[in-house]
Amino acid sequence: MRLGLALAALLLTLTPVDRAPLPARMADTGGGTQLITAEAPRAGSTTGTVTWWDRRLGRWVRVGSAPARFGANGLVEGARRRQGTSTTPTGLYRLPYAFGTDAAPAGTVLRHRRVTRDSWWCQDNRSRAYNRWVEGLPADCRAAEAEHLITYGQLYAHALVIGFNYDRPVRGRGAGIFLHVRGRGPTAGCVAVPAGAMRRILAWAKPWRRPHIAIGTGGGGPTAIVRY
Repeated sequence: MRLGLALAALLLTLTPVDRAPLPARMADTGGGTQLITAEAPRAGSTTGTVTWWDRRLGRWVRVGSAPARFGANGLVEGARRRQGTSTTPTGLYRLPYAFGTDAAPAGTVLRHRRVTRDSWWCQDNRSRAYNRWVEGLPADCRAAEAEHLITYGQLYAHALVIGFNYDRPVRGRGAGIFLHVRGRGPTAGCVAVPAGAMRRILAWAKPWRRPHIAIGTGGGGPTAIVRY
């Protein structure tokens, strides 16, 4: 009996102390009180976890999490990403607005755009509308270099625009990076989660709480999520 108690006490002393929640270990969280983290194990991974957090009474609290998919060629530093590489850009980004081929989930208060048959996302490097939603394809944006949003169906039933290369677009860096409903495999560079998780995220996010998304990898290195 005494041996068993001594062994239990020893195991307790060897149990690692719980680390601070992920947002508390990050260099920056965007200054708001809501954060989404999208974390992959390694830069070459195509799967990982998306978690959404609230800051309450000075502490970050996990609200929910879901399995995530990333680009077919893994993750790469946002500033080094090149268009057409099927990589997910790491970094800390704002979330300009939500959109979808379906109506906004109940409780959504974010700005939301409903996809129509004329909705496109221009990815043509020669276009003035590069990395922008357009209603009706502009003459300088080739259809082959744009996403016709309605054709993505349930993948874009509910989605959030990730502000990668958005405010001051750099040609050739990439366009159309979203958090959206996952399909059967990895993405072309977006972050994707199950449909139910996407609905919960949209109902949870509040613009006055300035939600951001941090994308990165566990451990160290240039894509480590704690750098952001």
